[in-house]
Amino acid sequence: MSEHEQNNGWVDTRHGMPQAGDVAERRLEVGTRHIELFTEMSGDRNPLHTDRNAAENSRFGGLIVQGGVTTGILNAVVAEDLPGPGSVFLSVDWKFSKPVYVGDTITGRVEILTVREDKPFCTIRTTVENHDGEVCVSGDAVTYTTPLPR
Repeated sequence: MSEHEQNNGWVDTRHGMPQAGDVAERRLEVGTRHIELFTEMSGDRNPLHTDRNAAENSRFGGLIVQGGVTTGILNAVVAEDLPGPGSVFLSVDWKFSKPVYVGDTITGRVEILTVREDKPFCTIRTTVENHDGEVCVSGDAVTYTTPLPR
């Protein structure tokens, strides 16, 4: 192993070291099944998510998707695409600025801001937009990527 490889914390990570400016996106049409699964998993039975009548008569005017479902697409981008397999969030600072509704198609986007070469840490910008291009969630996060056997 070269000296550079010995000092590079990204050796043996599945996708290798990303570069500042790298971008990845995923899209998802959110349906009631997503709400049902998240409700079952989390116990979040907030009527804004689970009671169509209550939600339609609220200021939101319809069923809205839990924040955990909305940001789940960012988990998928980070763990599957960029930085890639073995990646987890260490910290997040998200602002929820617009609700996501059942039937919306959302796009989760990750952009690499900074990369540490000595350790597999990245600072990333994250956004989730609805199908109209409106930002629903935004903020920065820090990720760690562990080497995984191939």
